Amino acid sequence: MKTTLFLTILFASAVAPLFGQGKFFSREGHIFFDATSNRSLEVVEANNRAVSSVVDMATGQMEFAALIKSFRFERALMEAHFNENYLESTKYPKAVFKGKIADLKAVNLAKDGTYPVKVNGQLTMHGVTKPLNADANLTVKGGQITTGKSAFSLTLADFGIKIPSLVADKVAKVVKVEISVPYQALK
Repeated sequence: MKTTLFLTILFASAVAPLFGQGKFFSREGHIFFDATSNRSLEVVEANNRAVSSVVDMATGQMEFAALIKSFRFERALMEAHFNENYLESTKYPKAVFKGKIADLKAVNLAKDGTYPVKVNGQLTMHGVTKPLNADANLTVKGGQITTGKSAFSLTLADFGIKIPSLVADKVAKVVKVEISVPYQALK
């Protein structure tokens, strides 16, 4: 009887992380983008450290939301132009990605490690929705997703973002984006 009880408890504790903790979230994700043109003497980059995200490991569904006004630039004037002229953050207050981990079976929540995955979905920004497919890495520790990371490029014109000719040589037409999200289990 004691052996059966011990084995039951041991089994339950081994598989518990696989069930009931399949959803992970964050409100502290970080998006960095670099829009510096090769011809610019000035760095055009920003950080947003208040990105929200949810991942459901049972289905592979994931979402990200970033308030445009939360992007911080080194120079206040760049930040103002970004919000008022380029991304029009009053009219289009956030960017949202809704997608899915294409190769969900590649992630083993029972084994610590970093797993490369493909993420496919739709990015809505500046009132335009476009497909976005990117490589990402999910880090598993203790039966939970602890971190998600990705890097990709976006073409500004694809989202209807126009750069005035006066500063066209300072702002890249293709922007480099890096995302890093610390996750915790949704209880």
